[in-house]
Amino acid sequence: MNAESDEPARRRLSRAEAKARTRALLLDAAARVFARKGFTGASVEEIAEAAGFSIGALYSNFGGKEALFLELLSHRQTDRIAEAAQTLDRYEPGTGEAAAELGRLLLDVADKDIDFAPLQAEFWLYAVRNPDVLDAMAANLRAPRQALEGVISTSLAQQGAPAEVSAEAVATVVAALFGGLVRQRRIDPASVPEELFGQALKWLFAGINAGTAPAATESE
Repeated sequence: MNAESDEPARRRLSRAEAKARTRALLLDAAARVFARKGFTGASVEEIAEAAGFSIGALYSNFGGKEALFLELLSHRQTDRIAEAAQTLDRYEPGTGEAAAELGRLLLDVADKDIDFAPLQAEFWLYAVRNPDVLDAMAANLRAPRQALEGVISTSLAQQGAPAEVSAEAVATVVAALFGGLVRQRRIDPASVPEELFGQALKWLFAGINAGTAPAATESE
């Protein structure tokens, strides 16, 4: 018997699978190089070399360093939103359990994911000085923002909020609240205890329901 026949045949990756693998390896390498060098200090040559590809492979998959960073940012936000959605699926919105889980999510980002926050700040400064990049940033983050809107829409429905309350507007407030508390936690950890984010969301949704409740009518 031919010894080669005993070896399992290796399935050749399809073109789409190979492209997905290349992109994943480039993103992983970019995250490491950006964390070490910063956005401005990192070069496409270093990122491509760290991933084991040519510069041409980087440009053909992402178009450049800016698009590569924006893809990383989008993935980070999508992962966080997915975690929040899983928490709200497990627990009734507005309960102590949900608030505690969301608080732990914020602390994980604030206390453990410490490399990416300075990169976000650096890239934001870069983007506001380059309007085309700022437009690309807004477009790239549209998908995770829509995912957050879906989570918010479900929460609003479960809590009986009126239909005229905009999930898009509430999602904007929630995202800003999360980002602001993460930054404040890094500046002054004691001012942002674990339960604060969950409690703030309870206040937000209580205010939404109170602000849209029918006004009491005076008796004749």
